[in-house]
Amino acid sequence: MFLQLPQSHVLRKLTADGRLLFSTRMARMFAYGFLAVVLVLYLHEIGLSASRIGVLLTLTLFGDTLVSLWITTVADRIGRRRMLMAGACLMLFAGVLFAGVLFATTSNYLLLVIAATIGVISPSGYEVGPFLPIEQAALAQTVSSAERTQVFAWYNLAGSLATALGALCGGVLVQMLTGAGLTQIQSYRTLLFLYAAAGLILWLLFLRLSPASELPAAKKATGKSTLFSASFGLHRSRGIVLRLSALFALDAFAGGFVLQSMVAYWFHLRFGVEPALLGSIFFGANILAGLSALAAAGVASRIGLLNTMVVTHVPSNLLLILVPLMPNLPLAITVLLLRFSISQMDVPTRQSYTVAVVDPDEMSAAAGVTGVARTTGAALSPIFAGLLLANPALLSVPFFLAGGLKIVYDLLLYRSFRAVRPPEEMGP
Repeated sequence: MFLQLPQSHVLRKLTADGRLLFSTRMARMFAYGFLAVVLVLYLHEIGLSASRIGVLLTLTLFGDTLVSLWITTVADRIGRRRMLMAGACLMLFAGVLFAGVLFATTSNYLLLVIAATIGVISPSGYEVGPFLPIEQAALAQTVSSAERTQVFAWYNLAGSLATALGALCGGVLVQMLTGAGLTQIQSYRTLLFLYAAAGLILWLLFLRLSPASELPAAKKATGKSTLFSASFGLHRSRGIVLRLSALFALDAFAGGFVLQSMVAYWFHLRFGVEPALLGSIFFGANILAGLSALAAAGVASRIGLLNTMVVTHVPSNLLLILVPLMPNLPLAITVLLLRFSISQMDVPTRQSYTVAVVDPDEMSAAAGVTGVARTTGAALSPIFAGLLLANPALLSVPFFLAGGLKIVYDLLLYRSFRAVRPPEEMGP
């Protein structure tokens, strides 16, 4: 059948480092999942307006961008393991521990801004920070080109399942804590302390990576380097990477209007949905998203990586536009879940395409630069989404803007890169 799932035999070929990287991905995404459900609700509960929340989320994503740009563009030269550990330290001390503790102990807006900017916080429920690009580069060199997309699909499924479980656990835990006598704010703060603890687990896992996760010496760039390559780790492929980055930034800018935490807030405003039900909604949504990412490998093997990115993304965005047009909660949830059932098919294909069209010693940098572009794009829109959500008459506008801009991105991507094919899709 057309949507045949990739065979799990590729997972049996993973090295010990590969399995460890799956574990670090799941640890992060579990924490991101429960944080996304409660973050905006918590900020609203402590008295922040929707516009101030939007500013705070924007600064959060900008802070993640600066950390990612520095770490990912030097990882292949300085060492992937070393930079992952540096990122974990930043997440633990400056990010999860510092920002999480501040979020959990004060409602002072200036301190919240400082904490959010320095730390690594995911208001979307999706990956932020420097870890994903470096992990992708390490995973890509452990398997063949033909198996790369399948491994990325399973890697994304693992993350989606962890996010889904985190969202479910977060919503249920808040409900249980409030039922046990804690106030709503105290319940949210408990989850923020748990988010800090997740940073310590991640740091300990990265300590176990072996030297085999590094770029092989034979594949490191030789010869004279330019200022650009010395600063950003790119040389031959910088034109491709910069064009991809511009388009990915547009896609992420559109997605920033409908961050999971923002969508959760919208359901709360529009239909009065409580945290436990919100957790269940996003549990189902992330399960479907993970399965859609897994199915992407089977589709890509038939029609190609770029075609899969575009063909599956357009209907997903049309469904996104339909969500606020639904007259009641059950229909809105149904359309949202339908959207998530195909929404992530472009993710493993996009990741696989990015590392496939660059040289081996550019993989971490390419994934990092494009990832930073996405984070930057996503950082710009929450401030506008917050202003829109503050006006009851404009509650639906973020969905329309997100869906429309994403369709524009799909068309531009196909037009710009239809002639750029990864090695496994080239004829003999």
